[in-house]
Amino acid sequence: MSGLRVVPSRGRLYVCDAGGGGVAWYDRGSDRVSLLIAERERDVLDALTPFLTGPVTLGPPPVPDAAELARLTLPPDDDLAPNRPGEALLVALDRDPAPRFRADPRRRALLAEQTVGAALDRLEEAGCRTLHSVPLPGGGRIAHLLIGPAGLFALGTLYARGRRVRVSGPLAAIGRRPPEPLPRRLRADADRAGYALTAGVRPVLVLVDPAELSVEAAPGLRVLRDAELPGLTRPGAVLRPADVEALYARARDRRTWV
Repeated sequence: MSGLRVVPSRGRLYVCDAGGGGVAWYDRGSDRVSLLIAERERDVLDALTPFLTGPVTLGPPPVPDAAELARLTLPPDDDLAPNRPGEALLVALDRDPAPRFRADPRRRALLAEQTVGAALDRLEEAGCRTLHSVPLPGGGRIAHLLIGPAGLFALGTLYARGRRVRVSGPLAAIGRRPPEPLPRRLRADADRAGYALTAGVRPVLVLVDPAELSVEAAPGLRVLRDAELPGLTRPGAVLRPADVEALYARARDRRTWV
């Protein structure tokens, strides 16, 4: 027995010894195994065998590129990558909880962001990176920012379980509730994100489990059900992996959004 164990973490599999020390890691996106202890190559491959689907490249860890160096020098308080889906709502609910017996719409909004955020995090295997609760210049926030081979997307979420949703022009209506200007806000948020990142960012409205959906005259806005999120990886590659990582390194820095 080698005594090694495999620990998954956001697109990588880390191989650790019995004491928790790092021995190697496997990048699923590049099919590369980076060995920290070259003498344990055979043990590492044995531990990873159940997780490998084809040939891999082995070698010492690659020299950090500019994006990786920027990440390594980023002050922890300025790093947005640890944000959980719905981070801003979680903080708000912790600071100002709703009365015990009163329905709080923030909890439905939180459930929507957590549902969509979990689905987006699973897209890392397709070469995507996601940030949650991204603050915008001048106030406001983007619920989720997706950066991948197909481009950059600013995603807003809407809890719609069992309801009919109608999106028309700048407005979205759930059931019999009055329409709200959510599509207009999403377009404005995508524009502000594009300005901060100096890159094109497309707005996406994601509806969580609607009973019925109709979209009329919503130019420039993509409207999806949460089950359709994997489609954001398929329109065609416009960014190389290095571009994705460079944009992700810039976007995760809170100072980019000041």
